[in-house]
Amino acid sequence: MLENPAIKASFTENAEKILHDYELALISRECSMLVRKEVFSGRAKFGIYGDGKELANIALASAMQPGDFISGYYRDQTLVAAVGDLTWPQYFAQLYGHPDTAFEPHSGGRTMNNHHATRWLDDNGHWVDQTKLYNSAAGVSSTAGQMPRAIGLAYASKLFRENPFLVELSNFSKNGNEVCFSTIGDASTSEGMFLECINAAGVLQIPLVMSVWDDGYGISVSSEYQTTKSSISKVLAGFQRNEDGKGLEIFTVCGWDYPQLIETYQKAALLARKYHIPSLIHVTELTQQQGHSASGSHERYKSKERLSFELEYDCNRIFRNWILENGIIEEKVLEQVDQEAVQNARKYQKDAWQSYQNSIKYELNGALELIRQAVLVGDSIEINKIREELLKTVNPIHKDSVTAIKKTLRLLPKLNNPIQNALKGWIKRSEANNKNRFSSHQYSISNLSPLLEKGILPIYSDDSPLMDGREVLKKAFDHFLETDPAVFILGEDVGQIGDVNQCLAGLQEKFGDLRVTDTGIREMTIIGQGIGAAMRGLRPIVEIQYLDYIFYPFATLSDDLACLYYRTVGGQKAPLIVRTRGHRLEGIWHSGSPMAVLIHGLRGMHICVPRNMVQAAGMYHTLLNGDDPALVIECLNGYRLKELMPNNLEEIKVPLGIPEIINAGNDITIVTYGSMCRIVMEAAKMLESFDIYVEVIDVQTLLPFDTNHQIVQSIKKTNRVIFADEDMPGGASSYMMQHVLEDQNGWQYLDSKPVCISSQAHRPAYTTDGDYFSKPNSDTIFDAVYAMMSESNPEKFPLIY
Repeated sequence: MLENPAIKASFTENAEKILHDYELALISRECSMLVRKEVFSGRAKFGIYGDGKELANIALASAMQPGDFISGYYRDQTLVAAVGDLTWPQYFAQLYGHPDTAFEPHSGGRTMNNHHATRWLDDNGHWVDQTKLYNSAAGVSSTAGQMPRAIGLAYASKLFRENPFLVELSNFSKNGNEVCFSTIGDASTSEGMFLECINAAGVLQIPLVMSVWDDGYGISVSSEYQTTKSSISKVLAGFQRNEDGKGLEIFTVCGWDYPQLIETYQKAALLARKYHIPSLIHVTELTQQQGHSASGSHERYKSKERLSFELEYDCNRIFRNWILENGIIEEKVLEQVDQEAVQNARKYQKDAWQSYQNSIKYELNGALELIRQAVLVGDSIEINKIREELLKTVNPIHKDSVTAIKKTLRLLPKLNNPIQNALKGWIKRSEANNKNRFSSHQYSISNLSPLLEKGILPIYSDDSPLMDGREVLKKAFDHFLETDPAVFILGEDVGQIGDVNQCLAGLQEKFGDLRVTDTGIREMTIIGQGIGAAMRGLRPIVEIQYLDYIFYPFATLSDDLACLYYRTVGGQKAPLIVRTRGHRLEGIWHSGSPMAVLIHGLRGMHICVPRNMVQAAGMYHTLLNGDDPALVIECLNGYRLKELMPNNLEEIKVPLGIPEIINAGNDITIVTYGSMCRIVMEAAKMLESFDIYVEVIDVQTLLPFDTNHQIVQSIKKTNRVIFADEDMPGGASSYMMQHVLEDQNGWQYLDSKPVCISSQAHRPAYTTDGDYFSKPNSDTIFDAVYAMMSESNPEKFPLIY
């Protein structure tokens, strides 16, 4: 099958490399086998592995160079180990969920095994030199979730090569020669994310090499039910580049054919690295010796014939036979490697398990000693039972010590004795330690955090011009592009026509189409372009044309961008700014304010809701000087409203999480944001004629929310509060209420029931009437405030209706 004299002559000279590759394939396979055993033993929660993909992984690794990127999925352990970005003890540490990055640097135990992430940030949260590393973008479990940002990682190379002003960012690129290698399982190519990325890669012509691992199944579902013609390379044949050079190069290669795999990846890498031509490599006839994962058995759904095929076409078995048949390495040498692979894999697993257990036992032993002492002052029989139960715990974890200490405290007399205080102190220390282990790094902790910005207020003079809000934003974006070559803006219609609201008019002509770039209608890969580019030190502002369309890329925003910093324990960041517009305009698909979805699905991003374009400009400035990702939702009906142009627009910065009082009053507090600010202010003016004075507070950002607890200070003065927004009932208005009444203890200062004002529980109907009857308006606000005041003082404020 592989007995080819030319191949033999070529590869015999590389016997040392072939032996190294064989050793790697064997140790990886043995580690995969141990993962399954560890799950069944109860030491690990879940296991997933790359058995059957070893040779394809090795071939891909052989085509990589320092500075390249991997945007892969959970079958790539051999690849990441081959380039030195994963050690086998780290592999097992991740399996056990070891929360110490010294042992598990990829995710600090926060993701299941085989989710790899190179640490791009130093201890201060600043970038290290990516050009010296083999870079793994943090793994994503969601099928095809790794694809959108792969577009951006490769697109960044195009920008680095074609934009001469980026040459100073030498820690991120060497003339755009870096290739992004993305991997995906064959079944996941049915996902829209993958198909959108194929199209985007062909349009953009970027150095992306996409590998499809085809083992014939998507868990239990065979290819005939997954893919037209049961072949993704046949389906995508129309994308094959032709005489004009447009499109992709498409390769098909068997996953057990070592020489052909090496040759294929070298060709694809050369096309990508030198010419920025993307490729798809369809790797067929792969196997899964243990099935999809440790949660099931593939014997349940694979035929006897298929199971026999997987034994016969095991890539490691064929690789071994090929080595022997071609006389490259003697069998006794391979036999020694076989034995050492079993021994070494077991050693790596045992070392990782011991390190994990040692990290737990320190606290465990302290807990046991305190519980022993508690026997002397409490219910000795029951407390002894707690201690014995903790001592007998098989494979203890941090939770076991915490629950034992809490149970012990419940059994002690309610006295202020030393052991009680010691147990409480242990709990306090444990809470701090476990917060650091499992809940840290939601947002940047570096000195670049946008949360550190104190703000610079706008300055106006008597001759400050009054102009459309869109002109304010245009001037701000002009400044950002002029002063920072790493900033670029991309999205639908942002270039030639200057975006649909003219905030970017003329900027593409001024700065070129690499800086202000039109895209197709493909929201998922627009976001992906931004994520990948931001991962490589650039400062993209990507546009989703209307907020209602945020649901197209929502999975990418939530599963990848928002949790990136958290799931790498501060090892990776992507300070992408997503620009969009929402709230009020015309009907169901252009008037959305799904804020509750955003604030709960995008924790890890800042969500800015400016009421006007001056404020929006200040928020963009703050975010571009920070290192967290963010979503900025501009007021869709505010672009042609007149605003004063500040004298210092280029200096304004809006602090995040700091509300602003935009109307002072003593009778009632209204908390709101965005387009609702103007509506609430209209109502406030109406209420003044009834001798009711409203304090209107613009929260400015929903994430973070009122970090200094300013709103409760207003409630102390007014003793009444309304939370108003355009989300559906129970949405962002309830979120704001919970923060103020519960977290800030605002409930204790209220003399009236707090009220939430929101839109109707459906999408807004079309036309001005649809807007009036679907969403809150100045009448809605007036009526709610007046009713609250009437309840308090019916004589002064008799009911009107």
